[in-house]
This record gives sequence, C-alpha cells and structure tokens, in this order.
Amino acid sequence: MIEKVDHIGIAVRSLEESIPLYEKALGLTFLKTEEVESQKVKTAFFEAGETHIELLEPTAEDSPIAKFIEKNGEGIHHIAFGTDDITGQLSLASSNGVRLIHEEPMIGAGGKEVAFLHPKSTRGVLTELCSH
Repeated sequence: MIEKVDHIGIAVRSLEESIPLYEKALGLTFLKTEEVESQKVKTAFFEAGETHIELLEPTAEDSPIAKFIEKNGEGIHHIAFGTDDITGQLSLASSNGVRLIHEEPMIGAGGKEVAFLHPKSTRGVLTELCSH
C-alpha cells in the first residue's frame, strides 16, 4: 500500500531565509509555496528526485511547527509516505498497535489527503501518510 517516500518535512523559522539554501546552495528545484491555514503553516516544496522536501514555517505561535521549533529547534519534522489507500493504511497501522494522531484523513498541502501517526508508536519518528 505504501508506494514511496513522498516527502521529508523540515521545520524552519523563516522560508525567506531557508529557500535560498535549498535552491541555490543545494541546487534543488523550487516548486511552490503554499499556506495551509488549518495547520497554521506556510510551506515551500522542492524536488529531490522522486521525493520532495517540504519546508514548514509556522504562521502562528500556537501552530504545531512553532511548538516543534520551540522544543527542538529547526530540523527534520516528519517523513511522509505516499499511499494509494490512506484509509486502508491507517486501518493497518491501527490494527498493529500504532497510535493514530488522525483517525480520518484531512486535506493538507497540495490538496493531498493526509494523516499522521504518533511518534511514540513509530520509534520517535512523526510519520505522515498522504494520498493524492
């Protein structure tokens, strides 16, 4: 059911300061920015082969990304796996004892259906499932 690593999410304080690093210093292809109001975040996507890099800038002090940066500093926030059946993948994870943050998918960046698995159930890695 999991088809690939869809993207790696990286929490940053500022997209304006971070985009040049990924675009110019690393030579990745910049794709777009997008604000996801429901998550209180602004994103920037880069192409890295078949995987994307998603930079995440908080748009409010109470956003999950702001809380992450306050606790951990900037850095890798999550890994996202692309699936052809997000509901089935959530069911599989749950039936194998994985704690779900989202029991039902919601709409995330790029209009994808997304849901997160709790890092306490995935060896400390915040894991996102996403489907087009």
